[in-house]
Amino acid sequence: MKAKFQAIKGMNDILPQQSPAWQALEALLLRLMRQYGYAEIRMPIVEKTALFKRSIGEVTDIVEKEMYTWTDLSDDSLTLRPEGTASCVRAGIEHGLLYNQQQKLWYMGPMFRRENPQKGRYRQFHQLGVEAFGYQGPDVEVEQILLTARLWRELGIADDVVLHINTLGDSASRAAYRDLLVEYFTTHKAQLDEDSLRRLSSNPLRILDSKNPALKALIEAAPKLSQHVDQASKEHFARLQEMLTAAGISYVINDRLVRGLDYYNRTVFEWMTDKLGAQGTICAGGRYDGLAEQLGGQATPASGFAMGLERILALATESGVLADLVDAPDVYLIAMGDAAETQAMVLAEQLREQCPKLRLVVNCGGGNFKKQFKKADRSQAEIALVLGDDEVASGTVGVKFLRVDKAQQTLEWSALASSLATAMGKDLK
Repeated sequence: MKAKFQAIKGMNDILPQQSPAWQALEALLLRLMRQYGYAEIRMPIVEKTALFKRSIGEVTDIVEKEMYTWTDLSDDSLTLRPEGTASCVRAGIEHGLLYNQQQKLWYMGPMFRRENPQKGRYRQFHQLGVEAFGYQGPDVEVEQILLTARLWRELGIADDVVLHINTLGDSASRAAYRDLLVEYFTTHKAQLDEDSLRRLSSNPLRILDSKNPALKALIEAAPKLSQHVDQASKEHFARLQEMLTAAGISYVINDRLVRGLDYYNRTVFEWMTDKLGAQGTICAGGRYDGLAEQLGGQATPASGFAMGLERILALATESGVLADLVDAPDVYLIAMGDAAETQAMVLAEQLREQCPKLRLVVNCGGGNFKKQFKKADRSQAEIALVLGDDEVASGTVGVKFLRVDKAQQTLEWSALASSLATAMGKDLK
């Protein structure tokens, strides 16, 4: 027997029965982006590897362990994007969108990281990213948090998530704090695991983000970043809290929240849940004022976030929201006989022209009336339209209601479009 092909580990098919939930979430996200004045940008999936090394940081787990990288025929090192912010900033610089301008942008699509696949963590996963450029104050960060809070409310999962916030300060205060951490963890070097020992010399702040329970007490006793943040960052963070409180947004100040990417400064935030096991973060972001300059552009204040769509869908499904969506047609058109099959195609096109919102499936592949009615029922359509030789001869169509107890009707073709809209109580135009 020939071997069967299977999807690559951690890269999953989205099947037809799953697509309605994805489409509902994507439609909601599109509406929210428009409500808040964000414009869509679409970037390539493949970028030069140096872009991510310079932005994310060469000593981060993503760059060291997780990127899909190869050398192409031109000897360029290329990488499947592991996140979207670096690509968005690169595009903004390349096309002159950032300097001395204010831009609010969003994007959505697949990202790639070679992680150990588990529930809520995949090697190909989908993110929505939101980025705002040219805004210095905490107001834009608050707006982005409010946008995400509105999404949770509309999905019915607001009670399942908690907002964690922190401030990382400016580059100078972080450098001073880094020295304190190195001194502290060097004193307790014998207690560190392999990952933390590696990070001690390269990126000690990442030790604070360790998920190793054996290090919990040691990390809790470490110097706190909040005690070493510069005054301007403290004032920025205080104003952020004031605005969140005024907007009715509850939050937890989390001193250990440092984010896994090197480009963040000042505000960082994560929305967390305890409903998805180990993968508790469903949305994360913050301010990254130095990234544009780091990537060769002019200094540009910036703030943004990304959310994992798989995790959001899992949480919404777990909570009973988006769990039973079905992408069913409104109408299933049954035709019996050569003349009826020909007329069915003509009639279907007329209905699609007159009723653009109508979801209409025409039976293909033949079959007697009994088999076609079974297919109509399985499709979960509301109505079956029936065409046979008699209907073709009289210019009529039978209308059978499949989900409600109503008598079958016979309608003329010219009256069909308006009658369907009335029967279903829908605006089909």
